[in-house]
Amino acid sequence: METAVRFDAVSRIFGDVRAVDSVTLDVHEGEFFAMLGPSGSGKTTCLRLIAGFERPTSGDVNIFGQNSTNIPPYRRPVNTVFQDYALFPHLNVQDNVAYGLKISGVGKAERHRAADEILEMVALGGHSKRKPSELSGGQRQRVALARALVNKPRVLLLDEPLGALDLKLREQMQSELKALQRQLGVTFVFVTHDQGEALSMADRVAVFNDGKIQQLDAPQVLYYKPQTAFVADFVGSSNVLPPDMVARLTGRSVQASLRPEAISLSDTGLEGVVAEHSFLGANTRLKVDVSRTQISVLLPKGAQIPNDGDHVNLSWDAADLHVMAGDNE
Repeated sequence: METAVRFDAVSRIFGDVRAVDSVTLDVHEGEFFAMLGPSGSGKTTCLRLIAGFERPTSGDVNIFGQNSTNIPPYRRPVNTVFQDYALFPHLNVQDNVAYGLKISGVGKAERHRAADEILEMVALGGHSKRKPSELSGGQRQRVALARALVNKPRVLLLDEPLGALDLKLREQMQSELKALQRQLGVTFVFVTHDQGEALSMADRVAVFNDGKIQQLDAPQVLYYKPQTAFVADFVGSSNVLPPDMVARLTGRSVQASLRPEAISLSDTGLEGVVAEHSFLGANTRLKVDVSRTQISVLLPKGAQIPNDGDHVNLSWDAADLHVMAGDNE
């Protein structure tokens, strides 16, 4: 499998801030790769380094085997979809999509034909003569996507493109983006702070914090086997049990993660007091105080819900308690 993008010990420093700190990673050709992390974690700077909008302070950025560190953005086989879409309000949908081809010198008939083809692909075939102001947020997002894809980039960079959409539409677009990526076979590099987006769409996810990659794995591995307390908390809000508690349970003085949905209420087990409960629709979340640690428990629909202040016992399968090697070594 060819490597689409490679970072080799890449750093980007702004004054005293190491926005990207010696990052090494490979993005495979044809994969949906997500960069996940909070604001200021370095993920967007990495995207800009791939696009060529930023240059590394040290290290190399390679795109399909070519050192691209000194190659300008317009000569790289990449294109970017931004969160704000950046559509031209005075142009109709067809001309917005065809704009990049126009700049490249493609004739009007040919570029309109190419625009119409990609608009059909993103389910906007009947909207080519509309202005952006006449479209919904989801439709504008599709236009921005079509404009980026019409130039046939080998790598498509997506900078939190779903951030401006409401929850229902965002979930719909997640499914559509995944299907489109599979259909086209283009390498997608997707930046987000939303762990649900990353887990649902990506083949692999790099979790960033403080300019470094905390863990790079398949979504299922990140979720069930986080390597650090940061990953455990950020990806799905797992419980991070302190070494003294784990020592009482297992005899090993290590940090461990325990998913809220893996815990059940029983007659025996770890004793605690319900601090609060929250109805979430399909589930109810409990926060249970155990010694100096608050443990989150996710109970399924139909389970008996204790009252705040009730004493409860928590139990789980031993296999669900995951030791986080990154924090203990």
